[in-house]
Amino acid sequence: MTRYVIIGLGIAGFSAAQTLCQLDQASEVVVVSDDPHGYYSRPGLAYYLNGEIPEKQLFPFIKKGRLNLAAQLITSHVIQLDPASHSIKTDTSGTITYDHLLLALGARSVPLNVPGSDLFGVVKLDDLEDTRHILSVAHHAKTAVVVGGGVLAIEMVEGLVAEGVKVHYLLRGDWYWPGVLTEAEAHLIEHHLKQEGVVLHYHTEIEEILGKKGKVIGIRTTKGEVIPCKLVGVGIGVRASLGLASAAGLATDRGILVNEYLQTSDPHIYAAGDVAQITDPSTGRSSIDNLWYPGRRQGSIAAMNMAGQPQAYQRKVAINVLRLAGMMTAIIGAIGSGREEGDIYTTRGSSETWRELPNALASESDTEVGHLRLVVSGRELLGAVLMGNQKISRPLYDLVNNRVDITPIRKQLLASTPQLGQTILDYWMKMKS
Repeated sequence: MTRYVIIGLGIAGFSAAQTLCQLDQASEVVVVSDDPHGYYSRPGLAYYLNGEIPEKQLFPFIKKGRLNLAAQLITSHVIQLDPASHSIKTDTSGTITYDHLLLALGARSVPLNVPGSDLFGVVKLDDLEDTRHILSVAHHAKTAVVVGGGVLAIEMVEGLVAEGVKVHYLLRGDWYWPGVLTEAEAHLIEHHLKQEGVVLHYHTEIEEILGKKGKVIGIRTTKGEVIPCKLVGVGIGVRASLGLASAAGLATDRGILVNEYLQTSDPHIYAAGDVAQITDPSTGRSSIDNLWYPGRRQGSIAAMNMAGQPQAYQRKVAINVLRLAGMMTAIIGAIGSGREEGDIYTTRGSSETWRELPNALASESDTEVGHLRLVVSGRELLGAVLMGNQKISRPLYDLVNNRVDITPIRKQLLASTPQLGQTILDYWMKMKS
């Protein structure tokens, strides 16, 4: 009997387990995860943190108190991978052998490397236990400091504000998320935060976290300012969990290197999700997607390849529709300013492909559907950012992903007319008919 082993139970691991159970019912599927809560919605943690949903809604596949998955679930931490013997060693369940192995290890928040970063009250937002911990600490905190420029940081800011905590938000640059958003886009987010009472500190980082009796009592900034607080939220980025793979001799870079079949340098081992750095055979370039939908697709496709049904993973245009400080925002395709010198971390809820540098023209304007930025190259729309009403987010995605010839409306797109949303919608409808 073939034994498939999956390490990790985020969306990539869960999707892989579902697919394997459907494709090969005669074989054994074993899932090993060190998260005692099993599978739950990681994107939902932000909504649980700010009080919009109860905790039970994080578990969409729980039926009668059990995870609806026809696989053997083992709650344990994997401490060693030995490709030569096709085995993994766990801290509580001994050694488990495999015929094919999937590494769906995810990514973890990068810790802040400053004095005091190990004090009680320094928090991150990786999993359910982190979310519970933030809520517990926030219950006793009047003031908090959050540092970081991506999705995780702003989710913590919003959650803490919802708990009635005064928040100081530290940004190291001129505006929020400069690698993805323009200054105008960021200022829309920042304006909303300021209206909620958040104090923004630009060009500011934490130099030291101050403590007393093992607990946070404040921070000292790089500008010498002391801010008293009982909670420090760290959202400076995430890093793929590479320890197990690196120690086993698998090829790694920013993530575990895999080919288009999601196969690592060992032919019996695959990787998917936030930990997988996928090489595009047509360009030779590789990138990581820290997004839910690509993670689900990668898990399923890796499972098909493990089960002997070869299928190449073809990356689709990256899209995320998320809420940033109360503003619904769709980010599609190549829209960024490129990777900055010294950037070694990724951001959860983002794709490295967003930050590719296209040879293109960009237009940015306020339209009838909200703030819209378009990146146009020749006859194609390469990317878009839409903030506000999302009725054209699907048309924008289809135009980018399908590489639709936009020549008939190119001038309107670059002219940034007020009714640009309707122009895009009409053209999309015409293309579909």
